[in-house]
Amino acid sequence: MADEIKDGRLRDLIRDLAGKFIQLETNGLSLITITSIELGDRGTRATIYFTVLPLDKEKAALDFLKRKRAEFRTYVMNKARARRIPFFDFAIDTGEKNRQRIDEISQNS
Repeated sequence: MADEIKDGRLRDLIRDLAGKFIQLETNGLSLITITSIELGDRGTRATIYFTVLPLDKEKAALDFLKRKRAEFRTYVMNKARARRIPFFDFAIDTGEKNRQRIDEISQNS
């Protein structure tokens, strides 16, 4: 139970800091939204899932965020009071894309 609470706090912290970091670092040509955080290896790794609008900017956003992983980790180290900072990866949230597509189809039916 205590580990679940810690993981939840860590996810919230990462989500908040990722949003702020992206806002500071991007050029504003696309809207990047953090959708979820997945922790692995006992909190030593974290995958940050996101969506991008417009959709044709997804690859550029993914490439950009992958290039910025080390900078993001340094940013988190400077902003967070956590003992261990995970190693980060970024991934497009395909589950969220599928959900949005289903919503779109159901509204057009």
